Amino acid sequence: QVQLVESGGGLVQAGASLRLSCAASGRTFSSYVMGWFRQAPGKEREFVARIRWKIGTTDYAESVKGRFTISRDNAKNTVYLQMNSLKLEDTAVYYCATVARALPDYRDRRGYDYWGQGTQVTVSS
Repeated sequence: QVQLVESGGGLVQAGASLRLSCAASGRTFSSYVMGWFRQAPGKEREFVARIRWKIGTTDYAESVKGRFTISRDNAKNTVYLQMNSLKLEDTAVYYCATVARALPDYRDRRGYDYWGQGTQVTVSS
């Protein structure tokens, strides 16, 4: 079992920055990929970014590329999502997730085994 706890969400104005954290505990040695997803009201949960836990390679959704950065601190078992130049459309509940094996498509939320409870990010004009 892996437990994930997100933090760092909040209410900010457009153009501002936030950094989300996802602290992992439990069988963290089994984590292969850590991902961030988000879900806006009335919409499906969508991929935001992911990082390979050991080697650090990353991937981003086109909508956040150049504005968001995913990183990890292996010693702290924590993954971060630095969000800059936030837009109104970034408003959503942000979730971190992890999977212990290779997936054919890391952007597909259905492949992930463990999820955090989510943290709300609200961007106002």
